Amino acid sequence: MSQQNTLSARLRTLIDTVQQNERALQRFQQIEVRLISADDFPSFLDALVSDLARAFELSVVTLWLDERAPHVGELLHAEPGHVLDARHLRGGRAEALGKDLPWPPRARRAPWLGQPAELAPPLRAAFFDPADEPQSVAVLAIEGGEGVCGYLCMGSADPGRFAAGMATDLLQRFAIFVSAGLVNVAHRERLRQEGVTDPLTGLPNRRYFDARLHEEVQRAARIGAPSACLFIDIDSFKHINDTFGHGVGDRALIAVAACIRRSVRLGETVARYGGEEFVALVQGDTQQALVVAERVRAAVEALTVLDDTAEPLKLTVSIGVAAQVMKPDGPPACDVASALIEAADAAMYRAKRAGRNRVECEVASESGKT
Repeated sequence: MSQQNTLSARLRTLIDTVQQNERALQRFQQIEVRLISADDFPSFLDALVSDLARAFELSVVTLWLDERAPHVGELLHAEPGHVLDARHLRGGRAEALGKDLPWPPRARRAPWLGQPAELAPPLRAAFFDPADEPQSVAVLAIEGGEGVCGYLCMGSADPGRFAAGMATDLLQRFAIFVSAGLVNVAHRERLRQEGVTDPLTGLPNRRYFDARLHEEVQRAARIGAPSACLFIDIDSFKHINDTFGHGVGDRALIAVAACIRRSVRLGETVARYGGEEFVALVQGDTQQALVVAERVRAAVEALTVLDDTAEPLKLTVSIGVAAQVMKPDGPPACDVASALIEAADAAMYRAKRAGRNRVECEVASESGKT
């Protein structure tokens, strides 16, 4: 009888284990569908972090990416505000982790399970925010087509949740789907960026800026805030191309683009509008926008760009500024956006006529006329 009870208990335990695995597999599969079908990186990260933590009652989920991994590393530099809390997305250079990783060199990277204290301090600092450090962790290597491109770190407040010797079949299977989804979304993001990015300067292009300006006008109108636009044109650029050649002209464009980007605040939009024209969308009223414009003008004037004979090339810009306080009951956003960019363009031409290398201001009217 005792032997029969023992066998029955073992059978019940086995059945319970199978049922638990089936439920875990179903939860994993639901998340895997979201990962594979994610249209963009924020959606992918939301499924990975939020859904995974909720489905398995995890205290923290962190995705660490190698910033040098082809395509995948670019996801670390997604647009500000478009990804989750930085505590859940971390990154760096894989070679800095090499000697501290818990796997032997060239070994098959099965999920590593244990307590954070068993990891080398640099790994703990790389994978987890000190305020979020869990009691036990599972670390999954994520393949990116050319080797490991990152690590998924799952943490629990239960010290016994993840321990060496536990079965990792489901985790290994899940790591494959994470890898496939990550590579997929990285390529989608790359294609999206290529569609709205100027290939020479790396800045957003006119298409992106027009859409972003429309969004900003709508946002500012909801709260009655001002928005400002800077229209920036390189002075005598045709003369530069005709005299020194298009190679030097391209160097000048790249240098000015980088200079403008450095001169505005983080999160403000700078784009190449066409030819030698650039635009910047800044938050603030007319006076604040004029301060930014003057900072851009002075920074470009101080640039050192060499021609093909290593002689310094003199570069200056003329800048037009237009600003307007947006109103919730104002004209349609598309009309206001058009008026703002037209007013800044008109001010830029006035700066040209006044002698170049200067800043001029224009007031954009609500009716769409200047």
